[in-house]
Amino acid sequence: MQKKVSIQGYEGSFHQEAARHFFGKDVEVIPCANFREVVKIAGNKKESDGGVMAIENSIAGSILPNYNLLQKSNLRVAGEIYLQIRQNLMVNHGVTLADIREVHSHPMAIQQCLEWLDKYNWKLIETEDTALSARHIQQHHSKHIAGIASKLAADLFNLHIIAPAIQTMKTNYTRFLIVQREDGSEPAPDANKASVNFHTDHSRGSLARVLTAIAQGGINLSKLQSFPIPGSEWQYSFHADMEFDSREQFNEVINTIRPLTAELKVYGVYRKGKTL
Repeated sequence: MQKKVSIQGYEGSFHQEAARHFFGKDVEVIPCANFREVVKIAGNKKESDGGVMAIENSIAGSILPNYNLLQKSNLRVAGEIYLQIRQNLMVNHGVTLADIREVHSHPMAIQQCLEWLDKYNWKLIETEDTALSARHIQQHHSKHIAGIASKLAADLFNLHIIAPAIQTMKTNYTRFLIVQREDGSEPAPDANKASVNFHTDHSRGSLARVLTAIAQGGINLSKLQSFPIPGSEWQYSFHADMEFDSREQFNEVINTIRPLTAELKVYGVYRKGKTL
């Protein structure tokens, strides 16, 4: 059965590319204006089978508001995708570099490509979305406007990539989480990673005891992110990504650290994502 998932952005976005890698090319996407809408639709059984949500970038770091959205939702993390962000300059077929007068794209995409773009005297126009810029060029059959977007956007809107991979940082990766309702997600039999949220009391050494127990259990803590607890006096909750060899090993460590925490929630147990 064809899956239907919510994504941030429009068709042709990097979110859709991540969705295709996880669910297959036939996945249907529901474009959303913001991440709050992604989470809302992902949690609605009548509207979708889940959602795809960027959570961190290798250059910009963690997307903290999205951790808060995950924490407040009842969604489970069912998987992850690490996608290399390749920004491409695209035009309508037959257009040359000499024809270009303007380049349209999202401000972040433009910033990522400034070193390459500085070689040309083009007007840079900021838009709300990379894929939307690509669609605009195709719809208006423009000869003098180029866009910066993904290869998927070029394929979907029949545009020609006149200059591939123009981003300054070639090692730019974004991590996307696959989120689903608990009744819609299936446990991964080969799971080797989990996302967990916990907080401790305010006693001295409380966090250190939890981290020591995790290390002694042989689990690799690949991420630890702190968040202030609203309404508290300098207390924090922690998001932890744990990598393990077996589900039994993970369960044993969770049972060990649970008494050491004031609250603990497992967001999901899944297969560690590959870098694409």
